[in-house]
Amino acid sequence: GAQAGFGRPAPLPQTGWERLSELWRRDEQQQFPEETVNIAKSAFTAGVVGWLYGGLPAFVSARKAFIESSHGEIFQNRADAVQSAHRAGLRSFIRYGWRWSWRVAAFATVFNVVSTGLSAYRDKTTISNFAAAGAFTGALFRMHLGLQGLAGGIVFGTAFGVPAGGLLMAMYGLAGETLQEKRSRERRELYEQKLAEWQSRLSMTEILGQTESNAQGRPEMETAREL
Repeated sequence: GAQAGFGRPAPLPQTGWERLSELWRRDEQQQFPEETVNIAKSAFTAGVVGWLYGGLPAFVSARKAFIESSHGEIFQNRADAVQSAHRAGLRSFIRYGWRWSWRVAAFATVFNVVSTGLSAYRDKTTISNFAAAGAFTGALFRMHLGLQGLAGGIVFGTAFGVPAGGLLMAMYGLAGETLQEKRSRERRELYEQKLAEWQSRLSMTEILGQTESNAQGRPEMETAREL
């Protein structure tokens, strides 16, 4: 522990693989990088949006279909009829909402993992990273349909990735720096701070060692004088 505490700080990652592996490691505060946290947040948000996108129309359609098909049925009262219609809509909301939810969440997760990984590996954020991530994700989700589906997935993914990347780049422009640039800056500042602290401790250790050597040398000199 003492050796790790007084050792020279680990150098900054130099290769793309080192930067890529750093995305999945916790820092000293046991926290994941901001990019990794954003991937999890976007997956949850995409799941909610997908559920609403697929569930709400299904709810309305199922409720309407139940009302149209229930003419002539006998209900205890008006509230019972309304509740039956709501239950029919709710079943469709859950069923079709879940179908869209996991698909949209999976698409967003794969897209963000690939684009974030490319930005970390190349140490820069460009629209081409998002275009490549969209093409890969689209191909992955359509490859089971054969070559035609694979080609269509690549086209769809690229068409999705380019505007999405352009929107994110515009947001980064307003913020003044991309997430990759922010992370590189914070990593460099933290390394410089640790290096300065290590050099300060090293200088203090050398001063203490020199002081101790001088203190041990004085008694020997006094003994020699007495002799």
